[in-house]
Amino acid sequence: MSMIEDVHLTPEDEIDQRLYLVTLFDFYGALLKENQRAAFEGSILEDLSLSEIAEEMEISRQGVHDLVKRTCRQLESYEERLRLVEKFQIIKSKIETLNQRMMTYHNLPEEEAREIQDTLREILEEI
Repeated sequence: MSMIEDVHLTPEDEIDQRLYLVTLFDFYGALLKENQRAAFEGSILEDLSLSEIAEEMEISRQGVHDLVKRTCRQLESYEERLRLVEKFQIIKSKIETLNQRMMTYHNLPEEEAREIQDTLREILEEI
């Protein structure tokens, strides 16, 4: 049983949601308690069943379910407050733009190359 419980999610949306939770865990996992990390890792990262996790943690299946749900909510709460993932994605996008622009401006006329250099400088200042 998946911890991503919205029955209306398409398989693609469920994968996107799982990847988002994994990203949140990468950023905020160190802020969680050990039992929260263990339950989340088992459920979301290792795709273990609730029974397998419950046996390993010596708690009930319902306990694992509740713990993982609370952990997911907590990770989302951290992101709502700190916005580290959002900021990271913005910076990553700007770096991709820089890379694309750098690949194209070498063979351009001097004026166009200067415009691109100015744009690149602005992006770097934002980062």
